[in-house]
Amino acid sequence: MTMSDLLHLRDVRLLLAGQGLSWVGDAFNPIALSVAVVLGGGGAGELGVVLASAVVARLLCTLVGGVWADRVTPHRIMVGADLTRAGSVAAMAVAFALGDPPVAVLAGLAAVTAGAGAFFHPAFVSLRPLIVPAAALQTANGAISFLQSSAQVGGPVLAGLVVARFGPVAGLTVNALTFAWSAVCVARLRARADHVAERTGMLTEIREGLAEIRSRDWLWSSLLAAAMFHVASGVFIVLVEVTAVRDLGGAHALGLVTAALGVGGLVGGLVAMRLQPRRMLLWAFAFLGLFPLFPLAFAWPGGLVAIMALALVGQAGLLYFDVGWQTAVQQGVPHDRLARVVSWDVLISFVALPLGNVIAGPLSASVETPDLMVGIAVWMFVAGCWPLLVRSVRGFTRASAQGGDGGVVVGLLADGGDELRVRDGAVRVDDDDRTGEEAGEAAVLHPYAVVVAEAGAERRRHDDVLDALGAAEAVQRER
Repeated sequence: MTMSDLLHLRDVRLLLAGQGLSWVGDAFNPIALSVAVVLGGGGAGELGVVLASAVVARLLCTLVGGVWADRVTPHRIMVGADLTRAGSVAAMAVAFALGDPPVAVLAGLAAVTAGAGAFFHPAFVSLRPLIVPAAALQTANGAISFLQSSAQVGGPVLAGLVVARFGPVAGLTVNALTFAWSAVCVARLRARADHVAERTGMLTEIREGLAEIRSRDWLWSSLLAAAMFHVASGVFIVLVEVTAVRDLGGAHALGLVTAALGVGGLVGGLVAMRLQPRRMLLWAFAFLGLFPLFPLAFAWPGGLVAIMALALVGQAGLLYFDVGWQTAVQQGVPHDRLARVVSWDVLISFVALPLGNVIAGPLSASVETPDLMVGIAVWMFVAGCWPLLVRSVRGFTRASAQGGDGGVVVGLLADGGDELRVRDGAVRVDDDDRTGEEAGEAAVLHPYAVVVAEAGAERRRHDDVLDALGAAEAVQRER
């Protein structure tokens, strides 16, 4: 299914319209908040307290947000999170309009905004399989990545112009309005989850998400690699800013490197929409191996132009990996536990990055910058590519609408290497790895129960898919 075909789906259009504007609005918040605090007589200390409160709130709410996104339909969590963020940011705008609010008030509002965001993201990832056919998930994720990268490139420029012309209160107001717009778009979605997780207690449900990760070699090995990779990323983020300003020409050089990263993100999203190999995780991790070229460029060949070029290449590889990874998780994890798995994924990365930030200072003080950049590149390459040694990572296949000797893909086996198909109303396993698995062993049934097929210019619904899903679910219940 092409991007043009996806845009014929009403829910996809609504989701892209809502999130595209919301991501542009996200760029207004940090700029407007920083300007407002400084103009109000504050400084790094006050701003640091506000930002730290957001970090703590996100840390505390991430796993809880995943549980609730699995308990109720994802769109309800997204609407609630967007309305909460619209209210908290609007309250911050009012507080600055009325005077200089206490730091405690700003910290509390920032915590509410970040906490709601922690609820939003797992639900957002979990929503996509409900509105997009399994075969089109990578295309949809690539489009979302491209749209988000575009907003990250253009949003700060627009935010800077608005805040400079009309002030920080206007910037915060724009951010609040974009959250409200996103809530309206999501509320109009027709897709609904047919099955939600049973409520067994918060801690139990959090552990169930972790159990899903531990039961899949491709999943836990990839998340372990992500933790290792993000520690190095945390160090690298600090060094890039310091080195660009100190050695490459100041703020102008940092701006050019940041722009190159933005363009790389756009390229990665476009490539992900076009290049969709069957063994998706193998290719995703191979593309991730391009990112270490970015830190390596600071050591050799050096120079601003070379660093910009390899920043573009590296970021394109990282974004291609991100699209492939999200697609694999959406296809390879049962939908009623998907949001909890995503929340664990976010938490692991969220904790690893600040750890890298903290150790960046001591490392840079004891190791020369070129040598440290080489070490970071080697660490990233090893951390990012070692999951390719795991058989289930190399063998994980992308679900396609048609394939093999025919039929419609409606699920995946636990190892991610075989597909559950329906043909003529019968459910069977496309046993590519010849391990003799049965249909009743299917670990994942795609929640998008109506698969769209091409028949010339016509689109028709596969009624037999509905029967197949019912049959497969019955087999799972009996098991």
